[in-house]
Amino acid sequence: MSTLFKTLKQDWSISATVAGFLAVLISYSGPLIIFFQAAQRAHVSTEMMVSWIWGISIGAAVAGIYLSIKYKTPVITAWSAPGTALLVTLFPDISLNEAVAAYITSAIVIFLIGITGCFDKLLKWIPQDVAAGMMAGILFQFGINLFTATDRMPLIVFSMLIVFLVAKRLMPRYTMIWVLAAGISLSLFLGKMNPVELSFHLAIPQWISPEWTWSSTLNLALPLILVSLTGQFLPGMAIMKLSGYDTPAKPIISATSIASLAVACVGGITIVLASITAALCMGKDAHELKEKRYIAGIANGIFYILGGLFAGSIVMLFNLLPKELVAALAGLALLGAISTNIAVAMKNDQQRDAALITFLATASGMHFLGLSSVFWGICIGVIAHFILTQRTATQSA
Repeated sequence: MSTLFKTLKQDWSISATVAGFLAVLISYSGPLIIFFQAAQRAHVSTEMMVSWIWGISIGAAVAGIYLSIKYKTPVITAWSAPGTALLVTLFPDISLNEAVAAYITSAIVIFLIGITGCFDKLLKWIPQDVAAGMMAGILFQFGINLFTATDRMPLIVFSMLIVFLVAKRLMPRYTMIWVLAAGISLSLFLGKMNPVELSFHLAIPQWISPEWTWSSTLNLALPLILVSLTGQFLPGMAIMKLSGYDTPAKPIISATSIASLAVACVGGITIVLASITAALCMGKDAHELKEKRYIAGIANGIFYILGGLFAGSIVMLFNLLPKELVAALAGLALLGAISTNIAVAMKNDQQRDAALITFLATASGMHFLGLSSVFWGICIGVIAHFILTQRTATQSA
């Protein structure tokens, strides 16, 4: 243990610490907004929202610190942003107890996929265009809400959009921080902030008993597994390899799944490998020497622990924000994910129809036989993919 602390002391750097802090700050100013939208849809109490943030923060912290130290690699973990977006589409039709059961189911399945080394093989069986079409369909409503928010707060929302575009051009890495600052400043100036009683205290996690149902398994657990593997672990591993790190997927998926199980019953959604914020901690800005950038992963985890301990203060600050501002932040934060998934879905000319059908079915909000549009989007899209693939193979022959 003393050797470990000595090594950490020697390798620690301000640049890596700042990189880890910025990754957490961006997560809290972007993907966390989606959590608040899910909480609003589920009508959960402030205490439960605090528990959610405690769970996702502590889960991501423990997994990230452990993996970064063990493999001397900046392993940046987070909660599943696509999975959180999925929650918004399902609440209040499913209960918190059903959601927790789905978290546990998905964590167990992803753990088995990770521990058996089936990750790469499984991804070959999931049509990439269909997965991207489904993800674009889930996120589509967030993009729409960005503009419908202008009905009540046009000045604030349009100003945030302008700041987003300018920051995206001049300083893309910190875009959402500038957007959040602009939104808060305008809301304060125009007197649009919600009245909230100010108080600071340590977070207390709340136990949620799981309740397994076929509805939550098919509508939440199955899509959550799919989006976690294709939307988080796949790009996350790709970024690591592009940055020169050859850490195998097996231990990363296994460790994050165990963390997911540990925090599921306090409302913590699936812990995954980060993809967007990971780039902050794997480049030269974190440290000139690649072998010392793992400190950014440890720092990231430490700041997540602080965020989890003071989750009540984070909830209090976000409760100050008007819901239109939250909707605009979520829409702007997810624009990149929406465009990326649409681009991937439409990339293959031969499978464009299947991807488009998946996107439309998922975005439609249909509820056939009591099952959500996300479930039907996957099913219809996969069927269309294989029919069109068979037709193409027949024509080629």
